[in-house]
Amino acid sequence: MVEDKKSDDYTVDMNKVDQGHKEFEAAPAPSPVPRAVSSMSNNPALPVLAYCGSSIMMTVMNKYVLSGLDFNLNFLLLCVQSLVCIAAIQTCKSMGLITYRDFNTDEARKWFPITLLLIGMIYTGSKALQFLSIPVYTIFKNLTIILIAYGEVLWFGGSVTNLTLFSFGLMVFSSLIAAWADIKHAVESSGDTSSKVSTLNAGYVWMLINCLCTSSYVLGMRKRIKLTNFKDFDTMFYNNLLSIPVLLVLTLLVEDWSSANLARNFPEANRDGIFFAMVLSGASSVFISYTSAWCVRTTSSTTYSMVGALNKLPIALSGLIFFDAPVTFPSVSAIAIGFVSGIVYAVAKIKQNSKPKTGVLPTPVSASSQSMRDSLRS
Repeated sequence: MVEDKKSDDYTVDMNKVDQGHKEFEAAPAPSPVPRAVSSMSNNPALPVLAYCGSSIMMTVMNKYVLSGLDFNLNFLLLCVQSLVCIAAIQTCKSMGLITYRDFNTDEARKWFPITLLLIGMIYTGSKALQFLSIPVYTIFKNLTIILIAYGEVLWFGGSVTNLTLFSFGLMVFSSLIAAWADIKHAVESSGDTSSKVSTLNAGYVWMLINCLCTSSYVLGMRKRIKLTNFKDFDTMFYNNLLSIPVLLVLTLLVEDWSSANLARNFPEANRDGIFFAMVLSGASSVFISYTSAWCVRTTSSTTYSMVGALNKLPIALSGLIFFDAPVTFPSVSAIAIGFVSGIVYAVAKIKQNSKPKTGVLPTPVSASSQSMRDSLRS
């Protein structure tokens, strides 16, 4: 599924999630790899560019589909993306390019709650992206890192330094500026002002729900991965395979499949382009998973974390280039501050991981919360 790979939003935190969750290991090649090809694959610049490009492609393709007039078949979009992802990784496995464990009913039953959290995360993210511009969506995504940090402190004994807390402040500040810039532009622009502000408010609500769903998914997946020892493509396989029947039921029961609504969602003028974007966004989840593992293998987890932070800027700029996101001083300032907050956060985590834990996130600890921590760690 799309965001299943989009660990680009939580690159540093996902390093914790993947403890014991080794990097992607390709299946042994049947024949020696030419020296030129091997040299190219080990060039650190290539995986970094591929990772950034696949992240941008996925975000832009999703926004293209969701920005259509009154698009309301979000569950269908997610189902198509999951089908494409399963088809892609199964083809790669049959060709010997990747490897992952075969389907197991008991493992699927244990993993299913994580898949439900993922569906909630992806669906609310698609709704937020439908109402908000790419820059605002990208900036607000940073707030999820704060929720994950509090969850790590409460449930996994995590700690946060003062520099990390400073990055959190920058994230909140950039989000406030982005929201203010969006509302200001909506009020000052011509047309139905109340309708535009109402659309933005809906986007902010969906964004808040998405942050809660995303943090729940990341924290829940960390706990479950420790029990199952899933690797990258194991996680991708089970998440997408288990989500397909759920999404099919939801799209058939909840969404409008009348001919009039289908014509409104897929207008004849750009129908082929929408279908192509849906397929490409599904394939991009495979690209992101592979290129992120490729980036870690050829560089380091530290470089990967920095790339994830730096990647926020081109993703936000893509919204200004490919869509009609307002280009104003407040909006550009919000992007810049959000970009800086990502850099500060990555640097803080790198420094924290290089020495013993010192600062602790200011969270009141009662006897009941301590008991909760102990039970969850067991």
